[in-house]
Amino acid sequence: MSEPVVYLTRRETFAAAHRLWSAELSEAENRELFGPCARDYGHGHNYVLEVTLRGGIDAKTGVVVNITELRDVIRERILADVDHRHLNHDSQLMHGINPTVENIAVVFWRVLHERFGALLYEVCLHETEKNWVRYRGE
Repeated sequence: MSEPVVYLTRRETFAAAHRLWSAELSEAENRELFGPCARDYGHGHNYVLEVTLRGGIDAKTGVVVNITELRDVIRERILADVDHRHLNHDSQLMHGINPTVENIAVVFWRVLHERFGALLYEVCLHETEKNWVRYRGE
């Protein structure tokens, strides 16, 4: 009999500022595309990060992975770098990357994939109550 497959999700929150700006676009194009998000000093969000692992329940332990390990990896490898930071200036993870919600989710996926590999199913990042992105490594 095969082990049941479940989806295990950990939710964390962080606050960060960013400015959306592409070096590939002119100033006018950036301001047109990003609007108020292109303001010179940026703006902030209270982000909600959901990380989902997909895997079989280990018959011996009853878990896919110890949830405290998932918590600690998120906090140490991601939140320590982005929480209460300006993503354009103070984050090593986002260095040189336009910190759109899409790009942030992909960066977080790459960091988490290094540790969890095929167990990592999805990174969901809520930028606001109305805007979020889901990334599954495609």
